[in-house]
Amino acid sequence: MYVADVQQAGLVVLPLGDSAGPRSDPSAADDGDRLAIDSSLAGLAYRTQRVQLGSDGTTAWLPMIDGVERVGVMEAGPGLDSGWLDSCKALASLATLLVISKTTHNDLLVARGRSRPMTLQAELLWAFLPPRTIGTREATSTAVLEPAYDIGGDAFDHGFTNGRLHLALLDAMGHDLASGGASAVGLAACRSTRRSGGTLPDIARTIDRTLAQWIPNRLMTGIIADLDTVRGELTWVNCGHPAPLLIRDGHVLTAALERPVQLPLGFGFHAQLPPAQHRTRLEPGDRVLLYSDGVTEARSTNNQLFGETRLADTIIRSMAAGDPAPEALRRLIENLLTHQSHHLTDDATILLAEWHPTH
Repeated sequence: MYVADVQQAGLVVLPLGDSAGPRSDPSAADDGDRLAIDSSLAGLAYRTQRVQLGSDGTTAWLPMIDGVERVGVMEAGPGLDSGWLDSCKALASLATLLVISKTTHNDLLVARGRSRPMTLQAELLWAFLPPRTIGTREATSTAVLEPAYDIGGDAFDHGFTNGRLHLALLDAMGHDLASGGASAVGLAACRSTRRSGGTLPDIARTIDRTLAQWIPNRLMTGIIADLDTVRGELTWVNCGHPAPLLIRDGHVLTAALERPVQLPLGFGFHAQLPPAQHRTRLEPGDRVLLYSDGVTEARSTNNQLFGETRLADTIIRSMAAGDPAPEALRRLIENLLTHQSHHLTDDATILLAEWHPTH
C-alpha cells in the first residue's frame, strides 16, 4: 500500500511491520519507497481513480478511495483474471477504511505522508481541517492549500448536513501561530454555530465576536456559504474576501457572484449589524471556486501575477481534459508553485464545489 504525501506529489509505501526489517526511523521513507504521482503507473491510478495494469501482465495498481477522497494506491499481483481483480478491489476498499480509521491515532501513518517537519501553526491547522474532498450524488467539494508544511492563516471547511453543503474559506492576517490559532477558532465557530442551527450571518458574527475577545487585533477575511443540493440555491456572506468565481459550461461568468463586500472579521464590526447575505440559483454542472488572495497575487521571478484569469483557465482546461475535480486542483496548485519557483510568500488556498444533481 502507498499513501499520498501531504502535497500530493508522491506516493509513499507503508511499512509491513516487522517484515520490513529494522530502521532507525520507521516513519522516514527511502527514495526507493516513493513513487512520483506525475510519472508512474501507480500515480496514474491515483490521478485517474482507475485501476491500471502493469506491462508485465501480472501486476495491478488499484486506487484507494474513501468515498471520493483519494488516499493512495494498492499494488497487487500476480494474476489478472476478472475474479482476481474484483477481489483486489474489495481488498483495496477495506484497506482504505483501515488506514483512514487509524490515521487519527497512529503517528506512523501520518509521518509517512510527510517529507519534512511541519511548523507549529501548520500542525495546528491540519488537525482542524476536514478531508480534502467530500461528495454525494448531488455535489462534490474539494480543496488544496499551500505551503502545506508552513501554512499560517488560511483554512477551509466543508461538510454535508440535511441536503446542504456548507463551505467556508478563511484567511487570517499574518503567517504565525496567532494566525493559525485565529483560523482554527474560525473553523470551530463555523461548526459550532451551524450545528446549533445558526445562519450564515450568525456564523460571521460569532467569528467576529470571538476573535475580538480572545485574539484581538487579528483581522480575518472569509467567505461562508451554503449550497442547497436539491434546489441548487447558493447562499453566502463575504467579509472582505475576493469574490467567488462561477464556472458554467467551461467559462467563467464574469462578476456573477460579485456583491458589495462587507467589512472583515475580528474587529467587532458585525456585533450590531450582521453582514448581508446573498443568494443565487445555480444550474446543474455549475462549479463555484473560492480562493484566497495568495493565489491570484502570487508573483513569478519576473514579477508577473498568477492572476484570476490563469486561475480559472487552469481549472477549466483540466476538467475539460477529463480530470476529476481533486486532480484539477492538484494540477492547479502545482502550476502555482512552479509560477512562484516553489517559494510561496503567502498562503494559497483553493476550494472548488460542483453541483451535479441526479435529477
